[in-house]
Amino acid sequence: MSRVTERLRSLQDIVNEIEKILDAHDPERTFRFRDENIKRVFEELKERFRDLLVDLVCGQELKEAYKWKELLLNICNIARKTLGIVEIVFSKELSSFLEDPRKHLKKKIFNYMYDLFRKRIKFEQFSLSAHAAILTSLRTNMRQIYQNWVFLSILCLLADRGFRIIYPEFGVLSLERHSKQKLGYIPPNVIMSDTQGRAVSFFIEAPRPITWEDTEDLSRAWKLYTALRPDMLAYSGLVYNIVKLNDDPPILRPNIIIECKELPDWYLRARYMRGPLAKPLTAEEWRSKWIDGLRQGLAEALGVELKTVDKIVKEKKSIKLTDLQVVTLYKAIYKPDKMFVISRVKVPENVKKKLEELEINIIENVGFDIRKLESLIDSIIEVASKCVKEERVANNMENLLLRIKAAIEARLGTIVEEKDLVQSITELVSRHFEELVNIVKEKVSSTSG
Repeated sequence: MSRVTERLRSLQDIVNEIEKILDAHDPERTFRFRDENIKRVFEELKERFRDLLVDLVCGQELKEAYKWKELLLNICNIARKTLGIVEIVFSKELSSFLEDPRKHLKKKIFNYMYDLFRKRIKFEQFSLSAHAAILTSLRTNMRQIYQNWVFLSILCLLADRGFRIIYPEFGVLSLERHSKQKLGYIPPNVIMSDTQGRAVSFFIEAPRPITWEDTEDLSRAWKLYTALRPDMLAYSGLVYNIVKLNDDPPILRPNIIIECKELPDWYLRARYMRGPLAKPLTAEEWRSKWIDGLRQGLAEALGVELKTVDKIVKEKKSIKLTDLQVVTLYKAIYKPDKMFVISRVKVPENVKKKLEELEINIIENVGFDIRKLESLIDSIIEVASKCVKEERVANNMENLLLRIKAAIEARLGTIVEEKDLVQSITELVSRHFEELVNIVKEKVSSTSG
């Protein structure tokens, strides 16, 4: 008998024991017991059941998850000291996973488990659903751990070269997407600059859905692009908003795209592009200005003609793309100056050759060795240097206004109209004009000196 079969039988045996207890002491399946001993036995069996299932699904990957968790927490500690930040905020999902991976995964089968105990579903159906829920959560969180490790490592390496965080300003570094775009624009996660005036702005997993005050068609078109979300975008200079509603695609063209690949066989994997592409599109929608860029990108990634892409999207509920094709799609649609794939493992020569032919830089066999990201840092600093060479006075004033706007909206928790902000600033300057003159005078004197 194989180990898997043995464990499956053990699971079934525990279910049988639980059902006997419930039939005898809780036939209505309220899961409330008057007898404390019966309650204790039920709870122990339930926990054994969940532990055994998590071990069966995850195997050695669970031990790996605990190792990765420690590696992420270690770079977090380094980042706090190096970057001078007080707190690092992860998504609710990842935060729960980092507290205790096993406990987090056990939560994922809670509803399925009670449906099984209530005999609403059979053991076979439960096994399939619970297996998928546990494995999806494990893989999602492992991916997030590695992506966040890479991102924090990038920030620490930039700090080692003289860069500091200038946004956000309150010592709290948020690495999650939730609520970041509710105010109708997409703000950066981090902006870093140095004393030479070089600056780089980072956006994690953008574009994201934004609050709309426009037409339903505009919203639908945007959703197509939010399904295509690279791990990281990097921009030269101080960039506080990447939404460009008149452009195709409707975001500012990134200088660098960074994709992280944590799985040992990522280059063999494929995924289905679901969501917006699974919905029927009218001819007008599919041929609109915004979606035209997506059509071109899909054709390039799939290596087919445009008419073939149109046929695939209209006939199928989703499109199957390999991870290499997804990377190609990102590059074709967003057209970055440079694109990097950070692979935790070494990749075969044919994969490297394919990426190099597409002018995509591959940094392989990185593992959790921060030193192997140095070449990426060189390119990021090269991008950061562009803003010094370009005249951006007007841009800087606009970004300053956006920066003030973002800070005030974060404090008030509501949207502030630009005209109200300008009027408020004007009134503030009027009230403290002499004080402002004195500050400017001091700056001019120190510069002259």
